[in-house]
Amino acid sequence: MPKTSAGIVLFRRRPPGVEVLLVHPGGPFWTKKDEGTWSIPKGEVGPGEDLLAAAKREFREETGAVAEGAFLDLGTVKQPSGKLVAAWASEGVFDPASLTSEHFTMEWPPRSGKSAAFPEVDKAEWFDLETAKRKILKGQRPILDALAERLKGERPLET
Repeated sequence: MPKTSAGIVLFRRRPPGVEVLLVHPGGPFWTKKDEGTWSIPKGEVGPGEDLLAAAKREFREETGAVAEGAFLDLGTVKQPSGKLVAAWASEGVFDPASLTSEHFTMEWPPRSGKSAAFPEVDKAEWFDLETAKRKILKGQRPILDALAERLKGERPLET
């Protein structure tokens, strides 16, 4: 059975249109990478864990914030690696400057025998949908398409 992750696309409405919150992976491999590396806040689902509960837990672990409110089921997408990602969307607010991510430890530098701790995500940012599609991992683009489809026909905010 393929591994499954679950995540939440936080979105907000602005006069020009919808913006989504994406996170950039932490750690030394990702420092200088940008387009095609961002993600929705997500993580692995534990055995027997409810998918939405896992998505909320991962959102908190990666951003330090609690996802609340109504959740739109955006379905599940299969990543190129074979991993499944179940996603929900929720309208909300988040200040990227308040990001507090949990950390992971790995051997760094490689083959040094030394360990270093890195944040799971090192930054968060709001992007309009078109920019988000360039920034997000290719395998997660269908999640943004599903959100756009769910919100289609809704009028943007008046200025």
